[in-house]
Amino acid sequence: MDYSLSRKKMVEEQIAGRGLNDPRVLEVMRQVPRHRFVSSGLAHQAYGDSALPIGESQTISQPYIVAYMLASLGLKGDEKVLEIGMGSGYLTALLSGLVEKVYAIERLRSLAIPARQLLDELGCGNVLVKIFDGSYGWPEAAPFSAIIVSAVAFAKPPDTFLEQLMIGGRLIIPLLKEEGQHLYRITRHGENEFQSERLLGCSFVKLVGRHGVR
Repeated sequence: MDYSLSRKKMVEEQIAGRGLNDPRVLEVMRQVPRHRFVSSGLAHQAYGDSALPIGESQTISQPYIVAYMLASLGLKGDEKVLEIGMGSGYLTALLSGLVEKVYAIERLRSLAIPARQLLDELGCGNVLVKIFDGSYGWPEAAPFSAIIVSAVAFAKPPDTFLEQLMIGGRLIIPLLKEEGQHLYRITRHGENEFQSERLLGCSFVKLVGRHGVR
């Protein structure tokens, strides 16, 4: 089935229609087939305005939230990016079309293996995948131009992620405050100098790991 019109409508109405206008983000979301990252029984819902289950109590995030996170990083194309919580691989595929190199971590082998296979089928050759506890980050590949986290467990950004950002690098992360979850952008301006910006409310699954929750 051809979902190209549904994908175009998703971008126009759910993303550009809500004020997100990063042309590179809009274009890559027009290209990546979101329906390939959910089960065949949910493919007809893939371009709707909602998160969808992908198994193992995990979800593929709402398209608008994914686009918002990407746009908030201000990616130019030459970045090396760390993704925590690869899940289905949808965000990974989008990042693959936006940056030079993607390092993606997924704790669950049952999600990581099929996601890696699908990324290969789609020609995402600039992605490295590790099956590991994402709360540690990927220190041997650091520093990163950007880090994007698709799970919540923290009231403040963990040192494991902050330490792996290069100077000028940005971290997009959902933080769990008393009033609920919110996305934050953390920019590293110096060795021990970080700027924190609260962006918008969100809802993510919990990060499981040594530096997350169990």
